[in-house]
Amino acid sequence: MPVELTHGRPVVLVRKSAYERSDILRQALDERYSLTPDEFVVEGGLVCIGPLPSDDLLSDLISELEQNGLVYFDDFFDLSGNWPEWLTLYARADNDRRS
Repeated sequence: MPVELTHGRPVVLVRKSAYERSDILRQALDERYSLTPDEFVVEGGLVCIGPLPSDDLLSDLISELEQNGLVYFDDFFDLSGNWPEWLTLYARADNDRRS
């Protein structure tokens, strides 16, 4: 099932398989980025982190993911949240496309 993405704040989408390969703990992300249970969603082959409380945290999260071996674009991707309020976006992993 697709995950609804919130406008106005950044979201990071991570392949579930890549997240599971990393040494990143959900509890650590929750604490470091002040995430609520609704701001860390696992659906199908996708982990959705956010919306982040602040745009300033996006670069920190990207750095943390890269330091833990994840590769931007191949393993994760960020969306700025910079789309109009009248537009609703959904994301899901395409599990048929594996690299």
